Amino acid sequence: MVVPAVPEIIEEEIESAVDSRNESLPSLRELGPPDLVHLVKQSIKSGNKQSGVYHHVTGIDASSSASLAAYVNTIIYSPNDKSSKVISGLYCCYNAFSRLDMRVEVKIPGGVESYCIDERGDKRVASDALWMETFLCGVLRAYAYADDGGGESIKKIIGVRRFDPITSTEMEHKFLDAAERLFFKGPQLGSEPEVQVPNIASNHLTTGLISYIHTTGRYTSGINLFEKLCTRDLEVSSLLAKVMISADEEVQAVKLMHDGIAKLPMDYSLLDCQATFCQSKGRLDWALECAKRGVTAAPSEFGTWARLAEVYVALEQWDLALLTLNSCPMFTYNDKDFPRMPEPAHVLLPVLRESILDEIDEPTNYDGDQVHQSLRKLHAAGYKGTFLKAYSLLTEITAKIGWDQLLRVRSQVFVMEEEYRSEKQTGSTQNAKNPNASTVALRGTPSPIMNGNTKPENHTNGGNGSHADDEETLHEKQISPTSPFSPPNSATIADGSIEKPEHTITPEVAKAGSDDTSAGPPGAAPTYTQIHNKRLCERWLDNLFMVLYEDLRIYTIWRTDMARAQSESSDYRKSAEEWEILGELAERLHHFPEAVEAYQACLRVRFSPKAMKGVLRMYEEKGKNSEVLQAMIRLIAWQYRWYSEFSPSLLRTVRKLIESEGAVK
Repeated sequence: MVVPAVPEIIEEEIESAVDSRNESLPSLRELGPPDLVHLVKQSIKSGNKQSGVYHHVTGIDASSSASLAAYVNTIIYSPNDKSSKVISGLYCCYNAFSRLDMRVEVKIPGGVESYCIDERGDKRVASDALWMETFLCGVLRAYAYADDGGGESIKKIIGVRRFDPITSTEMEHKFLDAAERLFFKGPQLGSEPEVQVPNIASNHLTTGLISYIHTTGRYTSGINLFEKLCTRDLEVSSLLAKVMISADEEVQAVKLMHDGIAKLPMDYSLLDCQATFCQSKGRLDWALECAKRGVTAAPSEFGTWARLAEVYVALEQWDLALLTLNSCPMFTYNDKDFPRMPEPAHVLLPVLRESILDEIDEPTNYDGDQVHQSLRKLHAAGYKGTFLKAYSLLTEITAKIGWDQLLRVRSQVFVMEEEYRSEKQTGSTQNAKNPNASTVALRGTPSPIMNGNTKPENHTNGGNGSHADDEETLHEKQISPTSPFSPPNSATIADGSIEKPEHTITPEVAKAGSDDTSAGPPGAAPTYTQIHNKRLCERWLDNLFMVLYEDLRIYTIWRTDMARAQSESSDYRKSAEEWEILGELAERLHHFPEAVEAYQACLRVRFSPKAMKGVLRMYEEKGKNSEVLQAMIRLIAWQYRWYSEFSPSLLRTVRKLIESEGAVK
């Protein structure tokens, strides 16, 4: 097999890239950056002229210094560059377990030296145990930095060669053996941004293992690994159950989850696995109870609240879904440890003859400057982590009930700005017992006004709500009194179909307002009789509504203009990047046919991996295997052109295609 070309990033000063990597070591948080390969070249014609070049790589076997030196030698003795010769090479691979940067230095003439650098820049001896940790980290990084086929990861870091880290049964055994030995050190590696506290079942090691098993379909190997680990710690049961369900061994998975919950009734990972399984089988009542128990077991984790919100959405209990969403603990998104390199002197991105395909080549007249300003200002396109998941839930509700109905439910659940100001002017000093918004979401009891009752219910602490009444543990939202729904002020856009949402009152505003006690006697806190059962909307959720409004506004204008152009039999022209943005917009709003329409329009202008990946998903859903294969050929060719021969998402699609049609066909 022909390997991808070797990109070359030429330094202004020799070894400046290595110095930058050394400086960044103390600030690395998780798996670390891709491996760095640095070469010092000397011109053949002018012997004294030297230059430093480098590139990044993932997926190289880092189990020993010999395997890394072998990779450096393939670059050193490459026949492509005949104008200069390599006099030294350095391979840097980060060990996230021990927080060390493993180095292999190849000198010509000379030999090979292996050592490691700690966060202070001191040299240390590289032992076999450190190499095993480094090997495992290398495999996990290969999956973490792999592209999903849409090209986003490839565009983030320039000049990265991506290889499949597991290419044989022998390599798989080595990987799973290292994972078993180091499994209980997994929380040291950190976790996905949706997880606040890494644990045995949720960390980068378990994420990488599950990704490998799902990509390759090696379910038996995964089950064997997790069964051995379960004998040492029952918390691994949730991972074993997930793999069993994927392997279509649902009976054993259900028995395992039942036995696990009997022994660990407060294991939120196992409860979440149960809720997901019940939800997939249409037993939303069972899923609801599991999700509630999951929140009780881990009230500070975003995932448990998000699962409960998902179940409420499936049950079409929109008010409780919004209350649950409002209770979600949100975390600041921390991106991967991308390398921070100095500005290069030159960048050489060669193309091998085997990867040349006119259809996927970038045009010289790139239309990046032809994007309308309104499309560049869509903030939702930049959401990641917990905010992306919360926004996805909000758009799912909107797709099911419509924007107008969402605004009605929102004004029934949350205190609106205008009614708060009105009530504050005429507010009384009556003392009221305010229910906790998080507790209401757990109990599943909508507000009395939403049920059509005229008298507010007096909630007491029930059995399943006892854990949820701790104000700090459950992120209690400050609650103010309620009133029947009154429509928000209308501020309609030009097409007259999207109403701009009125702002809600956030806890910060209400807290500031509560300092003013002039309406009553000293020491009496003001309460407002008309908004007794409503909750205060968190500022981040209020912002999501405004961002959603902007998305819907742009989407509505686009569809209106498209319909007008079709009725007038005229062309509706957009640049390729504009079509790509509109496709993403429609996909965010769960309008999938319109998203595919935009992606196809983009592909008619020029090739886009993101657009092709969107069309590929449609082909997969409709079972159009011939079209899936054609799309895969183009996506793989584009990946190969940009030095990547490894994409778990595309490999998974190929595997499913082979399972469906057979390898021969």
